[in-house]
Parts: sequence; structure tokens; C-alpha cells
Amino acid sequence: MTLSIQPTTALSVEEFLKLPETKPASEYFNGQVYQKPMPQGKYSTLQIELASAINQVAKPQKLAYAFTELRCTFSGLSIVPDIAVFEWQRIPLDAKGSIANKFDIPPDWIIEILSPEQSPNRVIRKITFSIQNGAKLGWLIDSADESIMIFEPNKLPELKEQQDILPVLSVLENWQLTVADVFSWLTFV
Repeated sequence: MTLSIQPTTALSVEEFLKLPETKPASEYFNGQVYQKPMPQGKYSTLQIELASAINQVAKPQKLAYAFTELRCTFSGLSIVPDIAVFEWQRIPLDAKGSIANKFDIPPDWIIEILSPEQSPNRVIRKITFSIQNGAKLGWLIDSADESIMIFEPNKLPELKEQQDILPVLSVLENWQLTVADVFSWLTFV
């Protein structure tokens, strides 16, 4: 959805970042402000379970960390991926060595969970822009057909289904997850 209040001239990323935060979050892409859809059951479950699974594997060994709904501002855009995974050594820190509030770099792995009312092409543009600007991996999760589209630098997108093993960041190379594993989190019987 596009916010109803639009400036008559293109908004800069700096001007966008001065606007009040919205719930759900708004994103800035190509001079336009887009508000993300309100999370629903499947989306919320997949987001929590996947981020938790990544962190269970990656955090103890200080390999990577998965953040949910983290604003990432880089290369003239400001997005809030459903899950943004950063390799441990790339996590921005403040002067005290604590995690920084602002992330001005792309995630290493961007994960988007398609909501029924979202434009797939807008989400794909967000993932491919991130890949073009340094992200190593992108996933687009579609719960409607239980598939996951994979995006990697210098490769065509690839659709993964059911028992297909999903690619993960190279620092997590010993971890395997299938498409069926991801969608099994939606079953509560």
C-alpha cells in the first residue's frame, strides 16, 4: 500500500528518515513511501519460527544473527525486511561495543514473507536491489503455494518446493533446512 500523504516532489531518503515511524513500518524506495501490510497468522508464525531457528544455529557460535523488522538504510533506500540476517562480524556496533540502533548496510541475507495483499513485484524489487548492493542471499516465502524463491548474486531466481534443501549463508554451511521444514511450522495439530 502507498501512504495517502505523498509529497508533490520526490522525497529524499534523508527526508523520509525524519518522518514519524508508522505501524506497520513504512519503507522508502525510488522516492516513494510504502507501508508494509499488517502481519497475519501465517506471516507472523513463519517470521518468528524462521528467525528463531536461524539464531539457534548461528548465535551460539557467533556466526550470524537474524533480526525481525529491522530498518536497513543503504544505497538510497530504507527498507524493513521481514527478517534481515547479518554475519556476526558485520553487525554494526556503537562506541561501547553494543549493537547499534542504525543499520546503514544491506543484510547478508534478506528474507521476505509474502502477504496476500502485497505486490510480489515490489517485494522482488526489494530483494534484488539488496542483492545488487551486497546481500549474499534472498528468500521470498509464499505460504499460498508453499514455495520459496531463492535469489543469489549472478544467478537466475530459483523456485524451491517441498523436499528441496534451501541455500543458507556460507557461515551456516552445516545447517540444512527444506521447504517442507519451513512450512511445517504452520501446522498446529
